[in-house]
Amino acid sequence: MRVLNIGVFPVSGGLGSSIVRHLMKVITPSQLTLCARYPEKLAREKDQGAIVRRADYNDRTSLDPAFEGVDVLNLISYASNEIEHRIKVHRDAIDAARRMGVLHIVYTSLAFAGDGLPTTAADVMRAHLATETYLAEIRAHDPSFTYTIIREGVYSESFPLYTGFFNPKDQPTPDDPKDTIAIPHDGLGPGIAWAKQDELGEATARLLVRYVRDPSDFPYLNQTVLLSGPRAVSLAETVEILGRVLNRKLQIRPVSVDEYLDQPKVKNFLYYGGGAGTLARSWATVFEAIRRGECSVTTSFLREIIGREPEDFETTVRKLVAVEPKEAFESDQIETQ
Repeated sequence: MRVLNIGVFPVSGGLGSSIVRHLMKVITPSQLTLCARYPEKLAREKDQGAIVRRADYNDRTSLDPAFEGVDVLNLISYASNEIEHRIKVHRDAIDAARRMGVLHIVYTSLAFAGDGLPTTAADVMRAHLATETYLAEIRAHDPSFTYTIIREGVYSESFPLYTGFFNPKDQPTPDDPKDTIAIPHDGLGPGIAWAKQDELGEATARLLVRYVRDPSDFPYLNQTVLLSGPRAVSLAETVEILGRVLNRKLQIRPVSVDEYLDQPKVKNFLYYGGGAGTLARSWATVFEAIRRGECSVTTSFLREIIGREPEDFETTVRKLVAVEPKEAFESDQIETQ
């Protein structure tokens, strides 16, 4: 039987790097085609035998040659909250993969919108839903094409995005105790099933390997798989855990969306496309989605795929705070999904 080739695009950020790291442990490197905007950053993987190519979501001409010879493509979402542009570049990448003969696409979506639901209150999820729909439409017109959607759990490491850009490395002072987290949410009700990013990367890699080893026995063809953490943690408990880790008494102060947006830390929110603050109001829609329980759904898939109980939120945060520099918690350094 022909050995299938796995492509990963883009190989950047924490999730992409984690997926590749776990793939390299179990797959012959020559089976891997790693596509990145800056391929020179993958020199180690290239030296080990992986195929490394340049590919950029914002350079459509780079995509076709990057996907040549790829059988199954792990398409990692473009990191932006600009909905229409994100939809466009995802479609460009999918179309390029199809032109180059890719048989199966594994798309990394996000764990909002509950367990496979097609609607959301969170702007950050809208491009994901559109991409999921596009994959299903292609399949409906071409039965030879298959896909798998992985709704990746909300990263435990991204907690500052959901706590008013709280930075645990900021030192409190008598004049500014930094013990209040002002967000447009009271902290109660459904929460977030936080998941460790590297465990999501490991599970995604395992699914890719399972497909290439026997596509006919792959159980998730044309399906959505929700990878969640072990339990949903309310925002109030999330803040309580942060306080316990830091030995500080932290609390949530519910505020209006406008008051939330008026905070300097929020005004400086900057992520691919747009100046500081231009994406903050769009980002604030996540709080209504959390209120509706969109990212509180838990499944057993992550535990079953990695073969152990996923790491709980508090354990991940303790490790993170112990080793990460202050800059890792700034709004332009936190990896969104």
